[in-house]
Amino acid sequence: MSNNVFFGRSLTVIEDLSIDERRYFFNKVAQLKKAIAEGDEKTLDSFRINDPDFGIYEVFLEDSTRTKESFRNAAKFHHAKVSELMCSSSSINKGESYADTFNMLSGYSNRIFIVRSKVEGLCRYLDEESRAYTERNHLPVKPAFINAGDGKHEHPTQELLDEFTFLEDNGMDFSSLHVALVGDLYHGRTVHSKADGLKVFDKVKVDLIAPPELAMPDSYVEKMNENGFEVRSFSSIEDYLDSGDIATMWYFTRPQLERMGERILQKQDELRKSITFRREFMGRLKEGTRFYHPLPRHKEHPTIPTFLDNTPLNGWERQAINGMYCRIVLLGLIAGRIGDDYSGPVRGVDRTITDEEYIVQVDLSKKKAPAKVKNYSEGVHPIDNGIVIDHICRGDRPGQIRSHMRLISSVLGIDDGRGGEWISRGSDGQYKGIIFRPGEYRLERKDLKRLAALAPDCTLNIIKDGEVKEKYRTHMPPRIYNFDDLCCTNEACVSHPSQGEGVPSMFIRTADGHYACAYCGRFHSYKEIWTHRS
Repeated sequence: MSNNVFFGRSLTVIEDLSIDERRYFFNKVAQLKKAIAEGDEKTLDSFRINDPDFGIYEVFLEDSTRTKESFRNAAKFHHAKVSELMCSSSSINKGESYADTFNMLSGYSNRIFIVRSKVEGLCRYLDEESRAYTERNHLPVKPAFINAGDGKHEHPTQELLDEFTFLEDNGMDFSSLHVALVGDLYHGRTVHSKADGLKVFDKVKVDLIAPPELAMPDSYVEKMNENGFEVRSFSSIEDYLDSGDIATMWYFTRPQLERMGERILQKQDELRKSITFRREFMGRLKEGTRFYHPLPRHKEHPTIPTFLDNTPLNGWERQAINGMYCRIVLLGLIAGRIGDDYSGPVRGVDRTITDEEYIVQVDLSKKKAPAKVKNYSEGVHPIDNGIVIDHICRGDRPGQIRSHMRLISSVLGIDDGRGGEWISRGSDGQYKGIIFRPGEYRLERKDLKRLAALAPDCTLNIIKDGEVKEKYRTHMPPRIYNFDDLCCTNEACVSHPSQGEGVPSMFIRTADGHYACAYCGRFHSYKEIWTHRS
């Protein structure tokens, strides 16, 4: 078991499993499903944990039927001990911290926690906390955490069963996939998981079908583009069918209009119509088309009407059945019962990020003469001693630059000093900001890190006796953390102060120059992550 890379692993987001690990997973699910169909008990026993003392704990802080029951039945397949936290009477609803609750339960020999919550990023946080708790208390095994859905963020086990069902209808071929995502793409965590989940296919084409009010958030569209997907958008099923180039796989979600306020409810009939399949569309589908849905459908306004239940379009019932098979395999992998024969790349064991130099000190010794302080033509005069921060927000509009310079001054704690801020315009016509502060300033390494996080691509000049004695250029840090005044803007995130968990905010730089919250994944600009922002 020591060589089993799946043993004790958590699944908090779909990217916790590498592409090769997921492909291995799907092959195991296919083997299990075949053995169940054939009644092959010998093969089935090779999947089973078969340990009545192996503790699996279901903690559903948000209502669920299908996910909860499929996990419960998957655990029973394994002959494992299944417990449930009754949230209606637990201390969680009395303000007890999540970390304390789960650490206490992990001390009772529970090995896997299956957690569903409205709090986004909760499983990621619990996974980190339990690691430290296990080490402090010298427990033999750290528990694993499975995210069974967290707010609008992700639903990785649903993504696994969705991908497996797509694969079945794709002849278990990973080379390409063309899928239409239809419905409430704004709230639907099952479609958000697909931004990374569909990377398991070599070539991906995604058609997004939703009116603007229910459209996929920009951050997930950006992620799809970064992952090399071909992405198209349509405002209704009718517009999509008119395009002529349509998928044979359609994935529907339930519109959650009740979460969007009175203005949306006033036009709900129009919105529902744009994403509901109608009988008149039947003749316009390609041969072999399948429909999927994470279920349950809305009983009054199903986006897949019930008249389609007995047609070949019905892929959603098999999809739901596949849920238990996928969760059986997932539990078996985390328990170390299967997975010894895997020998591919591993993802999720080490989440550390390789550091890179993002604060570069300019070598002033190579200059023939001492560097003189620049005399700005638009009113900023040289100072004899102090600091000048130049090239701030280059290319932004003057109002944006002024606003951000106020933030920089506040976060760096230089509000009370003399000096000021200035907007300059270069020969290329682009605006940039300048902050100058005369006086004595001692800037430690942590201050330079903070400046890089606040103002990437700026220049810091430290001036003494009318000469630039030190000069630094900043670049975007690969991650931003360990600052008390960081804050994710998502109030549903476990790291947001309103959650009361005291989770320190941390942000990871994305390929397109944003910062993603390490817990909920929300994209931010470097200007948006500070509590001082106006």
